[in-house]
Amino acid sequence: MTYEPLYVAYLVYFNRDQDYFECHEVLEELWLKQERDPRYKGLLQVAVGLFHFRNNNVRGAYKMFTSAVSRLERYPSNELGIAMGKLLSEVRSYAEQLSSFDTKPFAYRDLTIEIEDMELKQAVELASLRINPNIPQRRKPERARQLK
Repeated sequence: MTYEPLYVAYLVYFNRDQDYFECHEVLEELWLKQERDPRYKGLLQVAVGLFHFRNNNVRGAYKMFTSAVSRLERYPSNELGIAMGKLLSEVRSYAEQLSSFDTKPFAYRDLTIEIEDMELKQAVELASLRINPNIPQRRKPERARQLK
């Protein structure tokens, strides 16, 4: 199976860099290109949920995680060459913990998407050689600077 380059880039930014803002950027482009495929929207929401929680937006993280779960739970556990079932379980657990964050706070933690398909794993490894990390990572949308 051949994987979309934007999907491969998403996995590089997610697993290697934990750059969830950039994950949103590349996967939103693919989601629109693929006629709003709910699988990509769900994966996009996982990244946005992590972005929000890392930036202390507990409510935003909870919303994104619960929405991601509702989109992704209909797919097989090995969808898109990844361990979708494992990711879904981790996101569901994260959302459950966030639902009681006020009374039981916990530290932020990154997630890793386990890649099961060898072709996808190789594509991600190759892409990671050519995709430079965004340093420093963006913490919010930024408009392009206008020249005066």
